[in-house]
Amino acid sequence: MLHKRVVCVPYRMEWQPDEQGLQQVLQLLKDSQSPDTATQRAVQEKLEQLNQFPDFNNYLIFVLTSLKSEDEPTRSLSGLILKNNVKAHYQNFPPNVADFIKRECLNNIGDPSPLIRATIGILITTIASKGELQTWPELLPQLCNLLNSEDYNTCEGSFGALQKICEDSSELLDSDALNRPLNIMIPKFLQFFKHCSPKIRSHAIACVNQFIIGRAQALMDNIDTFIESLFALAGDEDSEVRKNVCRALVMLLEVRIDRLIPHMHSIIQYMLQRTQDPDENVALEACEFWLTLAEQPICKEALSGHLVQLIPILVNGMKYSEIDIILLKGDVEEDETIPDSEQDIKPRFHKSRTVTLQHEGGEGEEGEDIDEDEDDDDDTLSDWNLRKCSAAALDVLANVFREELLPHLLPLLKGLLFHPDWVIKESGILVLGAIAEGCMQGMVPYLPELIPHLIQCLCDKKALVRSIACWTLSRYAHWVVSQPPDAHLKPLMTELLKRILDGNKRVQEAACSAFATLEEEACTELVPYLSFILDTLVFAFGKYQHKNLLILYDAIGTLADSVGHHLNQPEYIQKLMPPLIAKWNELKDEDKDLFPLLECLSSVATALQSGFLPYCEPVYQRCVTLVQKTLAQAMMYSQQPDQYEAPDKDFMIVALDLLSGLAEGLGGHVDTLVARSNIMTLLFQCMQDTMPEVRQSSFALLGDLTKACFPHVKPCIAEFMPILGTNLNPEFISVCNNATWAIGEICMQMAITIGRLGYVCPQEVAPMLPQFIRPWCTSLRNIRDNEEKDSAFRGICIMIGVNPGGVVQDFIFFCDAVASWVNPKDDLRDMFYKILHGFKEQVGEENWQQFSEQFPPLLKERLAACYGV
Repeated sequence: MLHKRVVCVPYRMEWQPDEQGLQQVLQLLKDSQSPDTATQRAVQEKLEQLNQFPDFNNYLIFVLTSLKSEDEPTRSLSGLILKNNVKAHYQNFPPNVADFIKRECLNNIGDPSPLIRATIGILITTIASKGELQTWPELLPQLCNLLNSEDYNTCEGSFGALQKICEDSSELLDSDALNRPLNIMIPKFLQFFKHCSPKIRSHAIACVNQFIIGRAQALMDNIDTFIESLFALAGDEDSEVRKNVCRALVMLLEVRIDRLIPHMHSIIQYMLQRTQDPDENVALEACEFWLTLAEQPICKEALSGHLVQLIPILVNGMKYSEIDIILLKGDVEEDETIPDSEQDIKPRFHKSRTVTLQHEGGEGEEGEDIDEDEDDDDDTLSDWNLRKCSAAALDVLANVFREELLPHLLPLLKGLLFHPDWVIKESGILVLGAIAEGCMQGMVPYLPELIPHLIQCLCDKKALVRSIACWTLSRYAHWVVSQPPDAHLKPLMTELLKRILDGNKRVQEAACSAFATLEEEACTELVPYLSFILDTLVFAFGKYQHKNLLILYDAIGTLADSVGHHLNQPEYIQKLMPPLIAKWNELKDEDKDLFPLLECLSSVATALQSGFLPYCEPVYQRCVTLVQKTLAQAMMYSQQPDQYEAPDKDFMIVALDLLSGLAEGLGGHVDTLVARSNIMTLLFQCMQDTMPEVRQSSFALLGDLTKACFPHVKPCIAEFMPILGTNLNPEFISVCNNATWAIGEICMQMAITIGRLGYVCPQEVAPMLPQFIRPWCTSLRNIRDNEEKDSAFRGICIMIGVNPGGVVQDFIFFCDAVASWVNPKDDLRDMFYKILHGFKEQVGEENWQQFSEQFPPLLKERLAACYGV
């Protein structure tokens, strides 16, 4: 039986299994291969019981390494269960059990069965990765020694284990902690590049490859030998070896291009061959070379002479392979009624609201426009494959070579785009999309005939052709919109809207994404077609399965962003709002589908402005509830992390952003909603959240509330300002931007308030002019002409009348603020005129000349032209 008590066996005597215990373990292994769930559950329970016995692990290693009478799958399974135990409980193994397992592994690494060798290799690596490389000093020397074995199995098994250790622990192997074993290992591996067995050659390259990106010193010291050895293997008949050679050259291109440049011509010739390798895995590794080369400064010079060979190879690689078509169900046309499987739906990430100052034409910050799937024309097969890699390579090369690429491409394109075989035609459309960004200028002459052809392809009988046509057309949306609308925009829009209602889910998705791109480019050009667009998008609501519904929200939100207040028409609101609100009511507070819906509603609320009023109350309330719930859960989690789960703060971020959208859209109408809720208290907590995105969105909301209903913000300013101040930290650039913007909005409102006070009771406020006139002027010079600015300036002019001396020290700032007006009302202009001329007379011509010498040239011109000073 298995012993609960650990029997200390004298070291000389090897541990031996008890027959009954062995039968128990074998029965467990047999049961665990059963497909029956009840049996599986029993196995789990039994495993937990047996793990109480320290020598259970001895039985497992015994079955793996010594019980040759058992079949290989059972022995391997025993090793995998042991591996899981090592992962979970290794620190509790008694020393004699751990030692027994380690010895057995090293003694049997050369098992005749490849499956058992591989399992032992995995086991060794798992033990090593538990921090055991330091406490198992004999492991690496022994494995390296075993490489010299005359027995092929021992050599191959040891190399398999070493490769896994190099993959898992490459940094540790290149550190002082282990006395730099790579100094011995790398030269040793390089000797095996010439081994007669392809499997061994392949292991040897794979081991060295683990150290290229990290520029391990031992490899850098042997870099020339490594590169020569790679060249010697260039023509290897084994595909795994060729794949590893290609992978090595691609990585060397990134880290040691200096060493490759002298051989670049022959490397390119080699990679051209390999990109057409009959083995797709080799071709894919080789194709990465062009992607990496395109990022190097030498790309243009190195590749110019080879484009004539390279372009046809890349284009050929862009065809769907037969296996792709099977996986993509390329022959299934109508699948819109089949529900989506949940694992098909990628997690989506909310991008918090960044306030961009309109007049700077800001576009968020660098790196913000990275759209997860923007160029991913077939993301359900999101495994990287030769088609995608070839398309990506063509895309980056088009950006390097621009128009120079076209002479090599255009002759090919003609044959592809009109080809009778749909697979070839489809690849031609993909080519056209891939070069859109880089070759746009050179493509312009051909677009008037190509775009109508692509629009026709939107009706192709093959779903995969229809979907790629959507994507490619979206890449030319900018040009389409620059032409007269009847030429291409109208036909494109009409056909895309039909595709949004396609019977194929993949086409629906591609059409929806393409339409969102078109909306961004076309903006208000879409206004005449709004009724038609909304009919289609609303109809899609009832038709779409889960995944595409999320993309539909995005298309509606983008539409709202693009046409703005033009959406605020009773007939449009009648079409759009009922289905959106129906979804809103259907979703629970914990449902992640709220994210895209909230984002969509945020855009819609901003666009509809007062048109959103009938819907605002429940939407506002729910957002406040979401913020409150998330904060409460975060509080409980911080107090009792073992009892509560950490909340998903995205719920709070998206809710804050929708509240911003409401404040921006509804303006003053949001006042009553804010008055009846505890949003200011919640905002105070959100502004101090540990997560930067939460703070970013809360500062955006604070700024929007300041603009919309300042009286509610005013009492909180003393508490809020210090928090805003501590967030002026450029390390979190978006947080810092939004905090700065909110401070600016608050200062502006305060300045306007002071100006208005002066208008109502100048006698009381005027004596304080010297204290606030300078910051007042610098705040208000940045506002556009509007009513608020007008009333504030009138107040200041009246105060200057009461206390002219109060402005003397800072008069230049007042002049600058006056010059910020484009069109003041006549009576306000008169007030400015009187103050400026009064000041000039007061100081005299000579002093005025000296004073106005300090003005920037632009200010001087402006005052002379408008006020004759």
